[in-house]
Amino acid sequence: MDGSVPGVDFVLAELAQRFAKVRARTEAMAEPLTEADCQVQSMDDASPVKWHLAHTTWFWETFVLKAHAGIETAPEPGWDFLFNSYYEAVGPRHARPQRGLITRPRLKEVLTYRRRTTNAVLDFADAPGERADALAKLLEIGVAHEEQHQELILTDLKHAMSRNPLWPAVYARTGDGVSPRGPLADGWTGFDGGLTEIGHTGEGFGFDNEFPRHRVWLEPFELSNRLVTNGDVLGFMEAGGYREASLWLSDGWAWVNSQARRNPDYWRVDGYDVEVYTLAGPEPLDPEAPAAHLSAYEADAIARFLGARLPTEAEWEAAAAQAPAGRTAVSAGESPAPQPTTGHGLQGLFGEVWQWTSSSYSAYPGYRQPAGAIGEYNGKFMSGQQVLRGSSCATSPGHARRTYRNFFHAPDTWQFTGLRLARDG
Repeated sequence: MDGSVPGVDFVLAELAQRFAKVRARTEAMAEPLTEADCQVQSMDDASPVKWHLAHTTWFWETFVLKAHAGIETAPEPGWDFLFNSYYEAVGPRHARPQRGLITRPRLKEVLTYRRRTTNAVLDFADAPGERADALAKLLEIGVAHEEQHQELILTDLKHAMSRNPLWPAVYARTGDGVSPRGPLADGWTGFDGGLTEIGHTGEGFGFDNEFPRHRVWLEPFELSNRLVTNGDVLGFMEAGGYREASLWLSDGWAWVNSQARRNPDYWRVDGYDVEVYTLAGPEPLDPEAPAAHLSAYEADAIARFLGARLPTEAEWEAAAAQAPAGRTAVSAGESPAPQPTTGHGLQGLFGEVWQWTSSSYSAYPGYRQPAGAIGEYNGKFMSGQQVLRGSSCATSPGHARRTYRNFFHAPDTWQFTGLRLARDG
């Protein structure tokens, strides 16, 4: 390749393979769905599957093909307006709450756009010329971006389908991929605290908000060995936790009352019988499975009820550095599963539910937002949100790393969000 440096040919070939694989997986997730399934938008914060399919394609066209190869793959200029998400530097966009109204282009036209764009990116990766280094960086972030949208496809679709009173199955259940159930790893693991480092080391891919690595001081603390379970939440409910103001933050108590909340989202309670909605349809509540779809308010109140608190993100990361990874991938229809016993110490750090922390989402000391439109990816959202750590049963495996900083607003429940308890050491 003209303009390439030693090793870049191999890196590009490997990234191109990952790119092709991730593009195919996104389409495989949409394949069992009807066009109506792909069109529905159930709330302002969620997007239709069709929009995700188009937006992830617009990303490749805009930041790779147009910017570095002078190639356009959308059939009409107006698609820029329809499928831009929040990149102010790129131009105006269709309002997010109205994405479900984009009935045209049709789904088959979006899929044609995807195929055309995928082929163009692969052709460019085969002969990038002097742009090989820039292309490698964009392929890496673009693959991670599409993997994030794969998770959103599952969570947004689950929210939409759960609003159908029939609670329809979307995907077939294929098994949860974990070892046979054993007793939960009750108890606590203690950490001495002290001066430690958190943040990405620079080895392998990381998003800008994971940098720079920096020092933090931690007082001695403990984390619960297991995640809070559905059974724990049932105990909170039966004790009147949703009606006890003393357990809730002020904003949380206002949220509970405004929502008339009496149980977690995706639960259907009929006396002593509880069903939960999954993308494989309804199933009886498993008291040993990790609790999911909890708001930060619920997580904080449940922790308080159990005589504990939420960990800070620094505590979580410092503890995760000393623990095994756990499961990191499942298939589309699956849910958090009862946690297998794999020795002593922390269980379920990854691959079950995202874990709320008490940390506000803000920049690390020394953080510098990247230049250009790509710089809008994370930095502009560092206000009014809470950090979550770990990964969920819907998360792509490559995102299950201890430095990954997920973030959502405190009332949000449509993600697979749960909690692990912390207390002072």
